[in-house]
Amino acid sequence: MQRDSVWAALPRRDYLRGAAPWRAAAYVTAGAALGVPLLGVLAAGLATGVVLSIVAVGLPLLALLALAGVPMGALERRRLRLVDPAPAPTPHLPPSTPGLTAWLRLRAREQATWRELAYTVLMAFVLWPLDLAVAACTLALPLLLAAAPAHLALAGGPDNGGVRPAKLWLVEGYPAACGTAALGLALLLVLLYPLGAYAAARAALARLLLAPREAETQARLTEVTRSRARLVTAFEAERRRIERDLHDGAQQRLVALSMTLGLARLDVDPEGPLAARLATAHTEADAVLAELRELIRGIHPQVLADYGLPAAVEDAADRSAVPVDVDADLPRLPEPVESAAYFAVREALANVARHSGATRAEVRARHAEGALRLTVRDDGTGGADPARGTGLTGLADRLAVLDGTLTLTSPPGGPTVLTLEIPCSPRPPSGPEATA
Repeated sequence: MQRDSVWAALPRRDYLRGAAPWRAAAYVTAGAALGVPLLGVLAAGLATGVVLSIVAVGLPLLALLALAGVPMGALERRRLRLVDPAPAPTPHLPPSTPGLTAWLRLRAREQATWRELAYTVLMAFVLWPLDLAVAACTLALPLLLAAAPAHLALAGGPDNGGVRPAKLWLVEGYPAACGTAALGLALLLVLLYPLGAYAAARAALARLLLAPREAETQARLTEVTRSRARLVTAFEAERRRIERDLHDGAQQRLVALSMTLGLARLDVDPEGPLAARLATAHTEADAVLAELRELIRGIHPQVLADYGLPAAVEDAADRSAVPVDVDADLPRLPEPVESAAYFAVREALANVARHSGATRAEVRARHAEGALRLTVRDDGTGGADPARGTGLTGLADRLAVLDGTLTLTSPPGGPTVLTLEIPCSPRPPSGPEATA
């Protein structure tokens, strides 16, 4: 169950019965406790850097001190969960290259680094004393008053002159001590409201300085999109490498084996037992070769690489169990786009043959207005449900990497129409076309 922020819980009647006041108290007291060592570290680092700067050794130390806000910002973003469970992601981008130098260079250029440094300085000199004062007034004072009976008992009782809880007034007997304790408890319940309001405001300030801005969030999304595109490109390159290795390696060896078996059959007696065994081996070798060629075509068809998407779609339609009409007029598109569209067509035609009961299908592809639009339609019974299989879901995920969309319309009775759109630009011409 998602817990609410302290600010959202403040107006409710059950505020005091929930965990929000105590989360606010933990946030404020932790801030006061963190401030003292933080101030010591900053003061010691600054003093050491200034002293050592005379011999130029302190300059790198002062430069590293500017990065003190990075770990402090990470810690404060985690502490925000005490007051506000909404996530506060890091505003920093990962470096494009590994190594400490790339990390330092990127952090020095980011605005978030300097906002974190400003928050760290503010925390060390302003916020933690404020946290301490608020904690003392809203928590320590009522608790000291509530502990008046225990204080009096530890001091030896009324016969020793009494005690002054929180240094306020003299309590000389247990009745007065119990009244002071009741006052302290009542005061604590009342002061938990301003404590929660202060903690919420304090967390809002921390989120303002430490959470990513809109431009930084957009930059992270852009980097994620580029990373996904690089992964798709690398995946397609690996598919082509595997296809090439199989085509130039295993397939050629099987062709040579099949030819050797064929020549061996010519050298033996056609009526002998060896001829029958060679014939069986020759047949098996041809079958394995055919299966390997189909596997190579499924990994990355050579016709797609050589002639583009229209020819590859025509090839897929020719091998379909259902007659397919193809209307594809396309320029050469980027390789990841052609590959994704081709495998979408193959999956769609396989589904038509297995599930639709169609007698005919149609594939239409055009590139217009900066996008590839491809439609696969069949005259089957309809009622296709992507949730019943993973093929179309996997295709949709693959298209999403390219900012593409996959839409399926399949009412009962048909027709079933699968439409994909991928934003892309035509591939620049190469070879003789580029110099013509």
